[in-house]
Amino acid sequence: MDIEKIWEYCSKKNGVSESFPFNETTLVFKVGNKIFALLDVEKFFGINLKCDPEKAIELRERYSGISGAYHMSKKHWNTVSINEDVPTALIFDLIDHSYELVFKSLPKKIKDGI
Repeated sequence: MDIEKIWEYCSKKNGVSESFPFNETTLVFKVGNKIFALLDVEKFFGINLKCDPEKAIELRERYSGISGAYHMSKKHWNTVSINEDVPTALIFDLIDHSYELVFKSLPKKIKDGI
């Protein structure tokens, strides 16, 4: 798994925007101006993704490559390490899950515009 595949997968989702709001290396993916994924383009080791709190705990117990996200609410965010024990298909599923959680939380007017 490489950063280009992650970037391509995230950027193809409906209504997604990309930016570097925090610094020159932290790429942020948003839908409806809300973050659903973050990754460091310089020291690429994984991706931070929003997650249902119960599912987040279950995933952390099952995979050593999934942990509470650094500098974020560990209740709602995971860091998914690339090239550890997390299958590629699961990484894509978790990107989808994060996107869907954020999309569902958007006001109807914004959702309708996406």
